Amino acid sequence: MAIEKNYYMTIEGKEKLEKELHFLKNDRRQEVVERIKVARDFGDLSENSEYDAAKDEQAFVESRIAQVEKMIRNAVIIENDDNNSNVVSLGKTVTFQELPNGDEETYIIVGSAEADPFEGKISNDSPMAKSLLGHEIGTEVSVATPGGDIQVKIISVE
Repeated sequence: MAIEKNYYMTIEGKEKLEKELHFLKNDRRQEVVERIKVARDFGDLSENSEYDAAKDEQAFVESRIAQVEKMIRNAVIIENDDNNSNVVSLGKTVTFQELPNGDEETYIIVGSAEADPFEGKISNDSPMAKSLLGHEIGTEVSVATPGGDIQVKIISVE
């Protein structure tokens, strides 16, 4: 039996997944079933592109349901560790500056299930987060990027 991966996330991230699962099971699944019923009425299924598209969508929805259920089942809730308030860890907001004179950037380090760089949330599996995790305020850290290594300084951790 394969060992299942843990999905690190905040309570809010888990609640968001639970809402998505509810929507997929109770609303989206029914919409797709209705599309399949309508497409069947178009005639010969072997040449029915509406039917094929609806079946493809059904497979996608069922796959996403299975994926979200697995993520919820293997969720590990990130809890803030106030004992080490100056150390970068999962669930904390970190502000850093690219050296020698770059702009400050602020991100929340979350699990891969919740990552959304456009919302300021980076995955703990990202090169940036991996480099920052475990370091304290004021530390200079080297981060491997596709364009080469960069140096950043941790300004704050919340």
